[in-house]
Amino acid sequence: MGHKFAGLILCCLVFSGCAEAAKHAPAPTAALSKAAMPMAEVTAAAPEAPAEFNTEAYAHITDNQFLSVAQNPLSTFSIDVDTASYSNVRRFLNEGQLPPAGAVRIEEMLNYFTYDYPQPADGVPFSVNVEIAACPWKAEHRLLRIGLKGKQIAVEKRPVSNLVFLLDVSGSMQDASKLPLIKQGMKLLVDQLTENDRIAIVVYAGASGTVLESTTADHKPVILSALEKLQAGGSTNGAAGIEEAYRIATQNFIKDGTNRVILCTDGDFNVGQTSEDALTRLIEDKAKSGVFLSVLGFGTGNLKDSTMELLADKGNGNYAYIDSLNEARKVLVDQMQGTLITIAKDVKIQVEFNPARAAAYRLIGYENRLLAKEDFNNDKKDAGEIGAGHTVTALYEVDPVGASLTTASVDPLKYQPNPAPTETKVTDTKFSDELLTLKLRYKQPDGDESQLSEFPIADQDRPFAQASPDFAWAAAVAAFGMILRDSEFKGTATLPAVLEIAESSKGKDLSEYRAEFIRLVKLAIPLKQQNPAITKVR
Repeated sequence: MGHKFAGLILCCLVFSGCAEAAKHAPAPTAALSKAAMPMAEVTAAAPEAPAEFNTEAYAHITDNQFLSVAQNPLSTFSIDVDTASYSNVRRFLNEGQLPPAGAVRIEEMLNYFTYDYPQPADGVPFSVNVEIAACPWKAEHRLLRIGLKGKQIAVEKRPVSNLVFLLDVSGSMQDASKLPLIKQGMKLLVDQLTENDRIAIVVYAGASGTVLESTTADHKPVILSALEKLQAGGSTNGAAGIEEAYRIATQNFIKDGTNRVILCTDGDFNVGQTSEDALTRLIEDKAKSGVFLSVLGFGTGNLKDSTMELLADKGNGNYAYIDSLNEARKVLVDQMQGTLITIAKDVKIQVEFNPARAAAYRLIGYENRLLAKEDFNNDKKDAGEIGAGHTVTALYEVDPVGASLTTASVDPLKYQPNPAPTETKVTDTKFSDELLTLKLRYKQPDGDESQLSEFPIADQDRPFAQASPDFAWAAAVAAFGMILRDSEFKGTATLPAVLEIAESSKGKDLSEYRAEFIRLVKLAIPLKQQNPAITKVR
């Protein structure tokens, strides 16, 4: 009875703020609906008891293996512009801990950094850049870097935005690194918006409701006041909040504009539809509306990283982890265009390796973004989105013909010929100088049919010492991730070697993100010496 009584009090207090909020909301769209549930004057319900155990949840990651080119000439995957893993790893290292292995997603660490890729030309949404050099952790191998650069959009040409802030105000969000930081981050974003943009605020705890109906951003005092009055309390019914947020976003849909729900949470859904499967199916259904999703993770102790990554993936959006006000500023101010504006969707990469040049290959990272080779030409198969100004980087480690083959052995085939793992079958010698052919497919943000681009790539046998600084930087970040994860493929990589490469390839670093990486490597060296074994996924 005590819990029901507390919930009744909470509901009464929630509704008591309706009149005050409605009085200041601009008419007609900003006025609170009868169904609105403003948190304006809410006194939080009794806080949940502090967790006795760390309940953070990460998906298990199994490193991509080396694959024989003779048997598996095609490698296909979806791009990923998420960056959450890097800032989460930073949080662990700053706290004097090694991150759990499942928290280390190498592709997200690579994509945290921008690279000096050229702007796209000829009306295409992104440029394609390839570089090959010797692999620093296994000298006889080659390292291939594929880089995409999304087109920049001038601030004055930014599409009008229809945004819905979907904010978790459950009891687990009371910590200073959660709801208070969410408020600060959302205020930073509001300050960047203009009178042509619209904002609504939906909150969810045990129940969900609309704090602010869709309101033009020239009414900043009203929007900021609604944010400031939010307080945390209750359990977490995320599914109900998702339903409400998408309802408002679709109701105010702007054709040729930016239509997006921004979900801020620790991901700890515990009421209503709580399983990852149910939530991702809900998000997949809502994504058909044309409204995209950004997921911002907050807090420690009960962070459900795997759930939030899945939601962003299925919602045609991106996932970032906000561990500080500086990170909020990076995601919501410095990189606002990329966070909000999608320039291409369902972006897929397929690489065909030439068996005359490559014996085996391994995609570094992107383990949960792999696609079947048939998916590349299937426009019904969902893939990743790229935002304005975003860079996407992927690395392959290639075992060239003539080196010792690194693929795992398999039993001979019974019903068909058994090609030797190093066997080459080149039918046209005019392609013998090519290491690979790179193919990309993408759709326009509002399109249903993909467009194809194709690029033959040759290897100029460049040593690592002659690689570009950006190439060397990406190699250092990947090696760092492999060491933190204790990957079987880290070869001769060591943290001191990572530090040396990073310091020599830092470049101008105006934002000082690279300087911070170097500091994190230095923090990791003594921690790894004390704990050389892989940390368990939890």
